Amino acid sequence: MKQPRDLSGREFSRLLSKHFGYEVVRQVGSHITMTTHFMGEEHHLTIPLHDPLKPGMLSALLSEVATYMKTDKKRLMEKLFG
Repeated sequence: MKQPRDLSGREFSRLLSKHFGYEVVRQVGSHITMTTHFMGEEHHLTIPLHDPLKPGMLSALLSEVATYMKTDKKRLMEKLFG
């Protein structure tokens, strides 16, 4: 599965919230920090609220979430975007 090219930071944060329980804990300028306890330990993620997210930034965010979820990026993308 290819990663989307037109996904905004706000849309990505909604997907993380819906599927993995991430919650916005603060916003500074155009960046939000989200936190979850989905896997039993706390995980923080900072997401720029750009529209759209640059492909490299989205890839890095997906990699970070996949590492936390102990899965690979492909399976994570299928869950989020499939």
